Amino acid sequence: MTGKKTAVLLLFACVMVSCASGTRDQAEVTEAPAGLLISEAQQSFFENLASLCGQSFAGQQIYRSHHASGWAHLDMVMHVALCEDDRIHIPFHVGSDQSRTWMFLVEDGRLRFRHDHRYPDGTPEEESLYGGYADISGTAFVQHFPADEYTAQLIEGGGGNIWTVMIDEAFTTFTYRLERDGEKRLRVDFDLTNPL
Repeated sequence: MTGKKTAVLLLFACVMVSCASGTRDQAEVTEAPAGLLISEAQQSFFENLASLCGQSFAGQQIYRSHHASGWAHLDMVMHVALCEDDRIHIPFHVGSDQSRTWMFLVEDGRLRFRHDHRYPDGTPEEESLYGGYADISGTAFVQHFPADEYTAQLIEGGGGNIWTVMIDEAFTTFTYRLERDGEKRLRVDFDLTNPL
């Protein structure tokens, strides 16, 4: 009888631990904002981008708004330099300016895009690490990143920014695009068919 009681108590304890664990996991999922867990489309996009790792590609400015000086006369190169399970870093050089790195990060189940700007000595510039989290409208080849709160506070008018990053399905072109409040600001296309 004692053995049966012990077995029953152990079984009850196991069930309680299992239920508690299941309740906790469900609560964690429920507490996360809807649509911000990394989706299959975001994961596929991340993997498509990672497939370019170790390669560099030349780009050209397609348009730039009147709000900033143009880059059409400058050489542009993206280097898909670092690819890990939770991050992809792409230094983006404009002429002799090597201050920019695009960062695609998996953070708490969300896909985040940030711009890391650094001085030649490696210290961060005043406006750095701005960007946002992918919204739910993207696909395996296109992701949209509305500005986050940090960006809105860091950059005047930056709260209206939306960055769109695209890889065409034939893997011929990588596109970086910026809009602000619905106005086109910048588009740069990179030729994926001819790695440098």
